[in-house]
Amino acid sequence: MANAPEVFATTPADVNAVIEHGAAKHIEPELFGFAPYQIVALAMLVLIVIMIWKKVPGMIVGGLDSKIAAIRTQLDEAKQLRAEAEALRNEYAAKIAGAQKDAEAMIAGARTEADAILVKAEDDSRLMVARRQQMAEDKIAAAEREAIEDVRNRAASAATSAARGLIAEKHDAAADSLLADQMIANI
Repeated sequence: MANAPEVFATTPADVNAVIEHGAAKHIEPELFGFAPYQIVALAMLVLIVIMIWKKVPGMIVGGLDSKIAAIRTQLDEAKQLRAEAEALRNEYAAKIAGAQKDAEAMIAGARTEADAILVKAEDDSRLMVARRQQMAEDKIAAAEREAIEDVRNRAASAATSAARGLIAEKHDAAADSLLADQMIANI
């Protein structure tokens, strides 16, 4: 084995002969005299040249640039939408605060109005009670006056009847002439 000649087998018989002599050597495939790594390198070189010739890097960069521009546009839109949303939120927060202030003002106004209505109702009831009391007192006074007038009228009527009766009984023609003379003398 050590002194066996190095032989490259190209046919199956040569392979068998090499195996019998014990000197097995690995045979590398070749294409047009190039080793496999050289063929791969050449294929990669051709592929890179074709990609450069067809402007693939420019297309990739252009595609990436367009994606970047689209993403920037979306980010700008998102920022704008966020700003609008914050403005709306602030607007509605202000409206809520204003509505709360309005509600508090309405409640305070309603309380004030209710207090004023209560005071007015108390004043009106006091005035109505005083007015009714005055009316009752006026009616009582009128009834008293009527009763006194009626008593006077009855007393005068009774006195007149009694005087007529007394005069008719005690007064005669001589008393009339004496009375007439006294009256004339007084004048």
